[in-house]
Amino acid sequence: MKTVTVQEICSILEAFAPLSLQESYDNAGLIVGSRQRIVSGILLCTDVTEAVMDEAISTDCNLIVAHHPLIFKGLTKITGNDYIQRTVIKAIKHDIAIYAAHTNFDSVMQGVNRKICDRIGLSECAILAPAQNQLLKLVVFVPVAVADRVRQALFDAGAGKIGNYGSCSFNGDGTGTFLAGEAARPFAGNIGEMHHESEIRIETIVPRHLQNSVQHAMMQAHPYEEPAFDWIPLTNTWSQTGFGMIGTLPSPEDEQTFLQRLKSAFHVFCIRHSPLLGKPLQRVAVCGGAGAFLLGDALRAHADIFVSADFKYHDFFGTEDHIVIADIGHYESEQFTKEIFLEEIRKKLPTFAVRFPTCKTNPVNYV
Repeated sequence: MKTVTVQEICSILEAFAPLSLQESYDNAGLIVGSRQRIVSGILLCTDVTEAVMDEAISTDCNLIVAHHPLIFKGLTKITGNDYIQRTVIKAIKHDIAIYAAHTNFDSVMQGVNRKICDRIGLSECAILAPAQNQLLKLVVFVPVAVADRVRQALFDAGAGKIGNYGSCSFNGDGTGTFLAGEAARPFAGNIGEMHHESEIRIETIVPRHLQNSVQHAMMQAHPYEEPAFDWIPLTNTWSQTGFGMIGTLPSPEDEQTFLQRLKSAFHVFCIRHSPLLGKPLQRVAVCGGAGAFLLGDALRAHADIFVSADFKYHDFFGTEDHIVIADIGHYESEQFTKEIFLEEIRKKLPTFAVRFPTCKTNPVNYV
């Protein structure tokens, strides 16, 4: 049977949600352990607790993949004085790797918030607050004869995707000039002579996290010894990543009926909500975890209800009778993230030993 390393699992998860998409305050990625370690089994969870670590040990799972990072702020001591330190000590002692997929999984189109939308039954889903400063434009000048080859190499590396469209580019004809020096190895023309070459100016969009791989593909496919190209930062929003989502119910639904359905779908004991407005709901905004910062975006998107968690008391005053807030709980809103981990790993490793913990990890209890 083929052996699988920690690095291979990291690569699978990061292909789905690159680490470069995590927020600056986050600590996603490999937190404990060696990337070269051979994986015997994987435990998928929302939070890494001592009970989860004990279950990993007892089930021979030497890799834990969690949504929330065990170490969020820097550790100055590892003396076992709290559960984080004790869990790290136990992980190192038993050679168990810990990986976190946090805000990067929140921000991708098929990530945490899409899973919430699917549980609710929403369609026509879109990112609620699309990311900014995540796109670049690549401009490269290519001889006409090889333009198709270079363009295809860019597309194969991930360039040229705009919404639901792929292989997007703009192409313009022109003439390039160069004078090859003594040490040059020109694709066309002669050393010491001014050369005019019919060229295509190719422009295409590239997500920032793919810049290096797209540039490498371009350099490999381009015939020139020194290709001329530009990277241009864009201030466009990127509809494929960002925070929260908004979608539509198949038909308008009574507020109480919808809240009861939320309780059933997310196994919620109770829901904190703002005053009901007495009108049907159809446009639904969602955000896994603490989503109060997106309330303004939900209002601007004309959502009828905003499903999220961790609203403070005064947040419930900010609805201005335009929207209902439904706080279903932090853990409850993100509990199905581990299913995304399972789906992505199983696509590449359909028979590998992957499991969910049987212990309870939600620290919030209700009576």
